[in-house]
Amino acid sequence: MYQIIDAAKLQQRINDGEALNLLDVREAIEYHTFNIGGINIPVSKLKENINSISYNKTDEIIVICSAGIRSETSQTILTQNGYENVVNLKGGLKALQKLNNK
Repeated sequence: MYQIIDAAKLQQRINDGEALNLLDVREAIEYHTFNIGGINIPVSKLKENINSISYNKTDEIIVICSAGIRSETSQTILTQNGYENVVNLKGGLKALQKLNNK
């Protein structure tokens, strides 16, 4: 069963100052244009760079991308490689930006 988090819940956790393990799987140019922190490993390079992830396999890892599709793919890759608590940001950063632009 794949876990998801919606934009409002993630924003609340950010506002609360919670230390979050974020994995942004967009391409580097997208990450450098706008990001909310975390590690950047594009989904296209995730399999070959999976051992460079500094989070423990039991840590909660919130995977983010632009719209939630690449992060869903990444969630599957991570889960298949033994990561136990991978959470996908539903709607991606677009949902988070829409929430914050209200």
